[in-house]
Formats: sequence, structure tokens, C-alpha cells
Amino acid sequence: MNTSSHTGKRAATRDVILDSAYALACEGGLEALSIGTLASSVGMSKSGVFAHFGSREDLQLAVLDVGKDRFIADVLVPALKQPRGLPRLRAIVANWIAWVHRYQSGCLLLSAVSEYDGREGALREAVLAQQAGWRDELKKTIAQAVQEGHLRADTDAAQLAFEVQALMLALHHDGGLFGHEEAGRHAAAAFERLWRSGQP
Repeated sequence: MNTSSHTGKRAATRDVILDSAYALACEGGLEALSIGTLASSVGMSKSGVFAHFGSREDLQLAVLDVGKDRFIADVLVPALKQPRGLPRLRAIVANWIAWVHRYQSGCLLLSAVSEYDGREGALREAVLAQQAGWRDELKKTIAQAVQEGHLRADTDAAQLAFEVQALMLALHHDGGLFGHEEAGRHAAAAFERLWRSGQP
């Protein structure tokens, strides 16, 4: 086996492991991940799984990155096809609502906030960086909506981004308790009121 094919096989195996680890973490959170459970899930030995990650924390960080990449691919990237401003912001929110519905059993990124917000260390720093980066993306999109004249010139982008995030947290909360169909309708209506309140 040549070097390139060996490297490709190793990368493919790592992807399989991460896919399984991501599914497990969506169900039970990153703290529930263990090399042993993951090895059983993918049909490998513990040493075989461990060979792809230097430690359990390295595995958790890699899974967190998978979650971030999938969120961006599903929520932000399709929205970028929409015109700058409010159409793009609305598309982000619509895609985000669809994401919540898709991951009814649990959102890895949200559970990671709950798991690590009161801790110190690399995982907390990674979660903080991800959440701050997403909040900045929202603020940028809101600022573009102001520039395009879709929102009032005195719109506070940071405040509106906070309110968007707050409504999404309410959707996560109500979706799990009262059902995602009803929660999704309430969220969509709340966002429409939010957009109307900010228009010139």
C-alpha cells in the first residue's frame, strides 16, 4: 500500500469514527463520550480508536469541530445565496429553525455550552470561540441589513443578535417539552414580529 492510499484510508476511518462520535454526543453530550463506548459503536478496538486521537479531550474537541462545520454548512452557507441584508438574515433563521427540528434528540453545540460554561480548559475555550464567532456572524449580517436600508439606522446589531439567539434558545427549550411543530410556529411568528419592529 502506498503512502497516499494509506493516508486516505486513515482519514476515511477517522471520519467514520467522528460520525459515530457526533451521533453519540448529540444524544448524551460530549462528556458522555468515551473511547470504549465509541470503539463498540464503530466495531473497533479501544487502541484502534485511540490511535486516531491523542486523548479523550482531543476526541471531544474534534467532535465539537464536526458539529460547528455541520451547523455552518446547514445554516449559514445556504443563506449566503440570498441577497445581503434582511433576506439573508431571514434565511439564516429559517435554516436554524430547520436545524433544531432535524436534531430533536439534542443539539451538540447547545449541550456543549451547558456542559462547559462553568469550567476552565480547552473545551470551554473552544465552545466560547465557536459561540462568539457565530454571534459575530449574526451581527455582521444585521449590520448589512442596516446598510441595505432593511433595518433602521439606529439598530443595535449586538442587541438584535442577542434577541435572535434568545428566541432560538426558547425554540430549543419548547421544542423538547411541547413538540417541535408547535414551537417552530411560535418561533417563526416571533421572528416576524422582531423583523417588523426593526424596519424603518
